[in-house]
Amino acid sequence: MDTDDFDTTLLNAAMALAAEKGWASVSLLDAARKAELSFSETRTRFPLRSSLLLRLGRLADDSALADNNDTSPARERLFDLLMRRFDVFQIYRDGVRAVLHALPTDPALTLLLSGATFESMRWMTDAAGIPVTGIKGFVNTNIVIGIWTHTLRVWEKDDSEDMSRTMAALDQALDKAARFKLFAGDATPDDDLSHGSDFMTSGLPEPENISFNEKPDY
Repeated sequence: MDTDDFDTTLLNAAMALAAEKGWASVSLLDAARKAELSFSETRTRFPLRSSLLLRLGRLADDSALADNNDTSPARERLFDLLMRRFDVFQIYRDGVRAVLHALPTDPALTLLLSGATFESMRWMTDAAGIPVTGIKGFVNTNIVIGIWTHTLRVWEKDDSEDMSRTMAALDQALDKAARFKLFAGDATPDDDLSHGSDFMTSGLPEPENISFNEKPDY
C-alpha cells in the first residue's frame, strides 16, 4: 500500500467513526484499528489527530487545482474550483459535519483550520486568476473566504444528491462578490480595500428557508 492509499484508507475510517460517535471521540489508533493499518506508520504519518483534517483539506485542494488549463472567466473558474472542493467534502460528508459540530468547543482546532482555510482560499483565488498579492490580494482572499464559509454552511444542511442548494448558494455569493468588484481586474488597491470591507460587513445572501448555525471556517 502506497502512502496515498494509506492516507485515504485511514481518512475513510476516521470520518466513518466521526460520523458515528462525533469527532471528539475519535482517536487515530481507533481509525487505524478500524482500517487494519499499522499503528507505527499511522504515528509516523499523522503525529497529531488534526493532521488528518489537514490531509483532507489538501486532498480537496489537489482535486480543485487538478485542472490548470481552464481559461474561462474568473467567476466561472472560482465556481468550479470551490465546487470541486465540495465534491471531496461530499465523499466524507457525515464525518466533515461531525468536525464542524465539534469546532465551537475546540478553539485550538478552530484556529488551526482557520489558518488552513486562509491558505486554501488564497490558492483558489490565485487559481481563478484573481490577484492575491498586496492589500488588494489580502482583501480578495478574505472575500473568497466569506464566500466559502457562507456556502459551507449551506452545504452542511444540503441533503440533495446533486448539491443543488450548495451550488445555488455559491452562485448567489459570487454574484454579490462581483458587485463588489472581486472579478474586476482594473480596480485600484484602495477601491478594492473599500469594496472588500463593505462586502465582509454587509452579509452574504441567505438562500430561502435556510437557517445557519454560526460555526468557524473549515
